[in-house]
Amino acid sequence: MIASHYAEPIECTIARETMLRAGPTDESEAIRDLKAGEPFAMLDDSLGWAWGYAGEDRRVGYVRSDTLDG
Repeated sequence: MIASHYAEPIECTIARETMLRAGPTDESEAIRDLKAGEPFAMLDDSLGWAWGYAGEDRRVGYVRSDTLDG
């Protein structure tokens, strides 16, 4: 089951440089750096972590919720 088939993404922007991670912890595998101003399509936001996809390559992962602008 793929959540993106059920949830309409909320278009956000990375507010400050952060790391896209494979899981919702600081210890999870780092996928790639995200720079301020990059797009982030949020599919879920829970317990301080947002899940979605980022950048032109649409890599899926987690970022801290407080690194996003609405």
